[in-house]
Amino acid sequence: MKIGFDHEQYVRMQSEHIRQRIASFGGKLYLEFGGKLFDDYHASRVLPGFQPDSKMQMLRSLKDQVEIIIVINASDIEKNKVRGDLGITYDQDVLRLIDVFRDFGLYVGSVVITRYARQPAAVNFSNRLEALGVKCYHHYSIPGYPADAQLIMSDQGCGKNDYVETSRPLVVVTAPGPGSGKMATCISQLYHENLRGVKAGYAKFETFPIWNLPLNHPVNLAYEAATTDLNDVNMVDPFHLDAYGQIAVNYNRDIEIFPVLNAMFEQIYGQSPYKSPTDMGVNMVGFCIFDDDAVRYEAQQEIIRRYFAAQMSKKQGLMSAEEADKLRILMKQAGLTPENRSVVVPALRRAEEGEGPAAAIELNDGRIVTGGSSPLLGAASAMLLNALKELAGIPHEMRIISPVIIEPIQHLKVDHLGNRNPRLHTDEILLALSISAATNPTAELAMEQLNALKGCEMHSTVILAEVDLKLLRKLGIHVTCEPVYQTKKLYHK
Repeated sequence: MKIGFDHEQYVRMQSEHIRQRIASFGGKLYLEFGGKLFDDYHASRVLPGFQPDSKMQMLRSLKDQVEIIIVINASDIEKNKVRGDLGITYDQDVLRLIDVFRDFGLYVGSVVITRYARQPAAVNFSNRLEALGVKCYHHYSIPGYPADAQLIMSDQGCGKNDYVETSRPLVVVTAPGPGSGKMATCISQLYHENLRGVKAGYAKFETFPIWNLPLNHPVNLAYEAATTDLNDVNMVDPFHLDAYGQIAVNYNRDIEIFPVLNAMFEQIYGQSPYKSPTDMGVNMVGFCIFDDDAVRYEAQQEIIRRYFAAQMSKKQGLMSAEEADKLRILMKQAGLTPENRSVVVPALRRAEEGEGPAAAIELNDGRIVTGGSSPLLGAASAMLLNALKELAGIPHEMRIISPVIIEPIQHLKVDHLGNRNPRLHTDEILLALSISAATNPTAELAMEQLNALKGCEMHSTVILAEVDLKLLRKLGIHVTCEPVYQTKKLYHK
């Protein structure tokens, strides 16, 4: 991966810009933080040089000024809403986030439960937080939100909500996921601060879309590809264009809500501090790109990966045809085809030659290694083993795992654990390799290459088993699959 983004410049520039925004409001700022704070792997893929925790590092540079509020929707607690990427419920993620922020040395002031109506699960979670020593506040549903600005800015609106006590100049409002009520929490706080005679401002932090890149820049298209489930659409900000005569990119939800927010700001301040939704943002990412070609390429690859992921989800019944078609349209809009992914054609060609499933991986130096299915190994396992040999300089024909090790594992799978497929999955082949490494220096040399697989691109000609996908992703490999099952069975583990 060719670097195209300056991480150090970003940390300096972003933190300074936030300091300036705090000062512009008299020393108190509520910053609605969208997206992931410390594990933003999407950003690290499309902005090569951006680190998954770049935003967290930026906040650490402000840590003496930062206080964090975590927001969760009571309805999400009640229905046990799950984060798809982590497989844990939103309430569990709140506890995880608190631990992570504290590990980074950041102060978590409180948790706000929004749309609170004394739902049993929400009450239990509130009690649990208090028992753990975490302050918990409750905000309630407001009829007509967000359209009725007059009601919202009244005793019957935000006035019903608990006032969240804060002690630092920068209050970061974040959440486990979208729809949690971050913006509503910020607005409520501004209302209460104003009643108390405290000057406080609001700003929004969103990494994507990048406002000062073109509308159809691959990075912005990749953001649309990543948020098809939210129906986000990138748009030229008409308010910004009208106020400044400059083109800026925002997304539909912020543009649609801006007139209402503007009315609320006018009620709070007497005059709105912002002329456009872009004005509300503090994102400086676009100023830290120094190699546009490198960034464009990686963003294009992300679009193709998202396309394959959508087609696979559609095949599995996890995504609607409409959502999957949107990815196809975005890929076409970016001028791309599946073949623009370097590992697709080699994998398909290997499958044709071997008349069975196959996989291909592109190593970080550009070499492409393939693997096909055999009586001993699945295609992904064979490819993984071949890649490690290639990295270690071990001849392809040399065996580094003895059948004496593989056969007992197959015996265990089939005769004792009830598996019908004797071929070794990727986790099983690595287990066999680690056993061999104890007595075989060549196998040990191959094992030492595992870290070199991080960031590699891989494609499979069939949908891989979940155990293989998890293992490969844990190694840091970017995996895509053809939307085809290996067998015609209806049930697939």
